[in-house]
Amino acid sequence: MASSSASSSWSWKYDVFLSFRGEDTRKKFVDHLYTALDQRLIGTYKDDITLPRGESVGPALLKAIEESNIAVVIFSKNYADSSWYLDKLVHIMKCREEMGLTVIPIFYDVDPSEVRHQKREFGEAFSKQEMKNVTKAELWRKALVAASNISGWEPKNVANGHEATVIQNIVDAISDKLLSSNSYIDEELVGMTDRVKDLISRLEIGTGGVRMVGIWGVGGGGKTTLATSVYMKINHHFQGHYVVDNIREESSKSGLKKLQENILKEVLKKEVSVQSVEQGKRMIQSRLCHSNVLIFLDDVDDPKQLEALAGSHSWFGYGSRIIITTRNEHLLQKVDYVSPVRLLSQDEGNRLFKKHAYNDKKPLKDYWELSLRVVSYADGLPLALKVLGSFLYDKDEKEWMSTLDRLKDIPESEIVEKLKISYDGLKKVEKELFLDIACFFRWRSKDEAMEIFEACGFHPDIGIKVLIQKALITINLDGYFNMHDLVQEMAHYIVRGEHPNNPEKHSRVWKDEDIKKMCIEDATTENDKIEAIRAYRSPNLLPSQFFKFVLKLKKLRWIRVTMRNDDNVEGPYFLSNELRYIDWENYPASPFPDSFQPKNLAVLKIRNSFQKELWRSHKVIQWFPNIINECIPLNIGIVL
Repeated sequence: MASSSASSSWSWKYDVFLSFRGEDTRKKFVDHLYTALDQRLIGTYKDDITLPRGESVGPALLKAIEESNIAVVIFSKNYADSSWYLDKLVHIMKCREEMGLTVIPIFYDVDPSEVRHQKREFGEAFSKQEMKNVTKAELWRKALVAASNISGWEPKNVANGHEATVIQNIVDAISDKLLSSNSYIDEELVGMTDRVKDLISRLEIGTGGVRMVGIWGVGGGGKTTLATSVYMKINHHFQGHYVVDNIREESSKSGLKKLQENILKEVLKKEVSVQSVEQGKRMIQSRLCHSNVLIFLDDVDDPKQLEALAGSHSWFGYGSRIIITTRNEHLLQKVDYVSPVRLLSQDEGNRLFKKHAYNDKKPLKDYWELSLRVVSYADGLPLALKVLGSFLYDKDEKEWMSTLDRLKDIPESEIVEKLKISYDGLKKVEKELFLDIACFFRWRSKDEAMEIFEACGFHPDIGIKVLIQKALITINLDGYFNMHDLVQEMAHYIVRGEHPNNPEKHSRVWKDEDIKKMCIEDATTENDKIEAIRAYRSPNLLPSQFFKFVLKLKKLRWIRVTMRNDDNVEGPYFLSNELRYIDWENYPASPFPDSFQPKNLAVLKIRNSFQKELWRSHKVIQWFPNIINECIPLNIGIVL
C-alpha cells in the first residue's frame, strides 16, 4: 500500500526523475524533453546534469528516485541492453508500489507490446542481459510487464509524430499531474481552494480573447497568495508566463524599464535591452501580440505601472491572461473582472493560526482558549494570523497572555507597517479624513460626519471614494462607516506616533482614560497639538473640568458638545480660532470671548442657547452656510 507521508509534497526533492538509455535518446528526445520541463520550472533529475560530482552513480540515482514525485521512463530499442537500467526500473516499480511514486512510460520507437513481451530488437537486448544475470531476470521481466501495462505515451502515434508537439503534450500532462497531486493549496495555504477555483473560473481559460482580472483588497489580506496559487495552477496552458513581483517597491528601486526587460527576457527566453519606457511599451506589444502568455503583475500602486507593463488588451496574443493585484480598486478600471479579496472565516482563521502557532513539542494547556482570542483579534487577516502565530510558537502561557495584553495598546509592528503602505499612498487631505474616521466616526453615520468633513475642507465626496477604493474603509448598507479592526489600529498607531504615552502631543484624542487624565492634570495648560477630541462625560469627571480643558485647545478644528442645563460651567475661557465647525447644545449664557475670531468657521449650530449675539469683530464675519439656534433668528449671518 502506498505511503501517504512518503508521497506528500514536502518530501519531494524532485518533481520528475528521467530514466532513459543514454546512447539512444540523451542528445535527442530526452534533451528536448528536459529543456521543456525546465522551462516550466518543473524540477527534473537528469543524471548528467543533476548528479553531484564525486557521488557514486548507483546510490545517488536510487536515492533520487525515492525523492521524486514522478518517474518518467523512456523505453527505447536498447533500453534493456544494460543491467543497470533494468535494475533502476525494478527500483522505480518498487517505489511505485511502496511509496506511491507516479510512473509515466514513454515508448520511443518501440511498441508497448515489445516491452511487455520482450520482442524484436527490445527482446534481443533483454536476452543478452538475461543470459548474464539469470537470477535477476525474473525481477526485470516483472518490472517490464508492470511498466508496459501503465497507460503512457507513444510519440509516433501523437500529432503525426511531430516531436515538438508530443513533448509539449507530455509536459502539459506532467504539469497537470503535479498540480493535482500537490496538496499545498489545501494544506499550506489555508482557505485557498474555493478562492482559487472561483478566480480560475473568472479567467475563463480556453475561451479565447485576452482577459485581465484584478484582485483587490486590504494589505495582508492574501491577494498575492491567491494570485500565486492560481498562476502556478494554470501557467502550463500558456506559451510563456512570468510573475512581476512587488511592483510598487521594485519600480521605485529599479525603474519600469527594468521590469519591462524582465518580462520580455523571461517570455522570449533571450536577453532584451530597453532604452526607454515608451520603447518598452512598443516592444512588449510587438513581441507578445502574437503570443499566448500569462502575466502576473503583483502589488500595482500607480497607473503608470499598468500603462508600462500591460497597457492594453491588444498588447497580448489570443488566449492571453493578465492577473493584477492591488490595494487600489481605482487602478482596475480597464480590467474585465475585479475580484475583491475575501478575508478568512473564523474556521479558516483557526486552521491558519494553528498551522503557525501550535507547537507539538510544547503544547499549551489553554491553547484553544488563547488562540480564539488571537483569531478574533486578527479578524480574518492572513498576515496577522501568520505573524502572530509564528511569534507565539515557542512561547508559554504567561508569554501568550502578556502578548495579548500588549496588543491592546501596541499593535505588532510588522502588521502595522504592511497595512500602513496604503495610508502612505494617500494625499495629505485624504490622510486627515481617514484618521478622523478611524478615531471618531467608525460605526457612525456617513451623513452625520459629512458636514464636519466639508467644514474642515477635507473634500469628503472624493476623499471617501479614494479610501474605499484603497480598502481602508467601507460603508455598510445602513450608511455607517466601518473598517477592519487592524486598519483602525494602524490609524491609532499613526496618531500616537513618537509619543504613545503622551496624548497631549497627539493630533486626535479619543480614549476615555486619556481625556480624563488631561482634563484633570492639564486643564489650565494651552495645547497647540490636539485638533479633534471626542466628546466626553464621566461621573468621575466634572463637566467644568472637561470644558475648561477643551476650551484651551488652540488648534481645535471642530467641536460637538451637548451640555445639560444643570452643568455649572462659567463662560468660555478660550475658543480656538481654527474652529471650522461648532455644534453646541445648551451653550452657556456667557458671551463668546472677544478673542474668538474664527475666520474659517463654516458651520455653527448653537441649540437652546440664550445668546443674543455671536461675537464682535473689527472685520465683517462672512455669512455661515449653516447657523441653527432655536432662540436666534436664522437670518443672523453677519455680526459687526
